[in-house]
Amino acid sequence: MSHDRYGTDVLSQDPHQPRRNVSRPEPAVTGLVVEEVETGWVGSVVRVEKSGGMRVVVLEDRHGRRRSFPLGPGFWIDGSPVSLTPPPATGPVTDSLAAAGRTASGSRAVQGARARVARGSRIWVEGRHDAELVEKVWGEDLRLEGVVVELLDGADNLAEALRDFSPGPGRRAGVLLDHLVRGSKESRIASEVTRGAAGAHVLVLGHPYVDVWQAVRPERVGLAAWPHVPKGQDIKTGTLRALGWPAATPADIASGWQRILRTVRDYRDLEPSLLGRVEELVDFVTAP
Repeated sequence: MSHDRYGTDVLSQDPHQPRRNVSRPEPAVTGLVVEEVETGWVGSVVRVEKSGGMRVVVLEDRHGRRRSFPLGPGFWIDGSPVSLTPPPATGPVTDSLAAAGRTASGSRAVQGARARVARGSRIWVEGRHDAELVEKVWGEDLRLEGVVVELLDGADNLAEALRDFSPGPGRRAGVLLDHLVRGSKESRIASEVTRGAAGAHVLVLGHPYVDVWQAVRPERVGLAAWPHVPKGQDIKTGTLRALGWPAATPADIASGWQRILRTVRDYRDLEPSLLGRVEELVDFVTAP
């Protein structure tokens, strides 16, 4: 008796029959990066809207150009077919936090509270982009606590700014610096100001990134990691060029940052190395 490993009818099934990939449903949330199959258009979701009696998804490519496509099947994410569906009724992740009684920073929301009169204490950040990111995630908390965020326009101005501010009891200064790592210029500046006469009323913290852009999780802009920019090259210009985004003018830099900032929904879109430092500074300047 012999075993027929081919079965009784080798032609009963076609081994070369193509397999059908089934699209999985995927909510079209803001910032999601997809590819439209027919045109090859790759972009991040800007919004879902009604047009001509149907729902369409607006995608923005890496050059800032936008196109609309019918919501539904015909898209890919990382090589897998998806059918885009309307975003959840609660909207972005931040809205789900609000529904749970939380702010964008994850703090418990205080309903009906008015903004507090500004405290004497302040939080200082290096530049406008840092301030805009802090405002987006911690703005509601800071208004409730009466904490004002001010710009240094560079770490080199910290010592002078603190002299003018005159920290003291009830007038604390919390400072957030970029690239606060051992041996950096920023670490030397931090050491000098905290050794001064008002050092007990000053807390200088920072994140390890050369620029606050890199504190945004890279997957929010469709990357596995932020591009490496060689030393000596402007970090913002180099990052935008690596992304394939316009980077020739200050307006390009501003537009590129706004594209990145729009993808930040709440604290979960930021790196822990920034989150912890900002929370520490808020605690420091609001302590009795």
